[in-house]
Amino acid sequence: MREIVLDTETTGFDPLSGHRVVEIGCVELFNHMATGNTFHRYLNPERDMPAEAEAVHGLSITFLSDKPLFATEADAFLEFIGDSPLIAHNASFDLNFINAELTRIGRTKLPSERTIDTVTLARRKFPGAQASLDALCRRFSIDTTERSKHGALLDAKLLSHVYLELIGGREPGLALAGAELPAGRELVVTREARAARAHAPSEAEMAAHTAFIAKLKNAIWTQWFAHPAS
Repeated sequence: MREIVLDTETTGFDPLSGHRVVEIGCVELFNHMATGNTFHRYLNPERDMPAEAEAVHGLSITFLSDKPLFATEADAFLEFIGDSPLIAHNASFDLNFINAELTRIGRTKLPSERTIDTVTLARRKFPGAQASLDALCRRFSIDTTERSKHGALLDAKLLSHVYLELIGGREPGLALAGAELPAGRELVVTREARAARAHAPSEAEMAAHTAFIAKLKNAIWTQWFAHPAS
């Protein structure tokens, strides 16, 4: 099963007020695991950049002025997402902006029925809890140290981990046993290194164990240590 995790950065909150998409980031999933295949574009919004928006994503109009227009990248974007389900955080926001861009160049809108909203999933699973991307990353211990500002591709990658946790935190070895990836795709599994846990008993635990064994008649434990198996 192929899915696309999608995120956008924009010049504001409302495409009907003339705000535009300035960055698109997509991550391909196959059977709920990242394949390593991504789509990422910075876009020239053909307008100014409000200071409050730049403070969120750090993208200035100076930086974006030589970037391609959405019209130039639309075919590549649509080819990448294909007909796969689109996973997004507050999906209506991203979809409204994408559809406004598509409408502007005379292309067909993407139907809302193909989106999966992780905000909705989070609120169903954790009623009353915060459902922001940052809050969910904290809940699931997902590393966000690279996220000093919002970024479409980085946020899409973080969201792919959040999505996996929201749908059950499936183990790759079980989920993909016997599955075949599409041609040219390579499974990418990121594992966090964890320090080894201490397993040696404390002195108090050893003393308590010895005292307990002394109360037993012909304890097998004592016999084994006296004559360990070869």
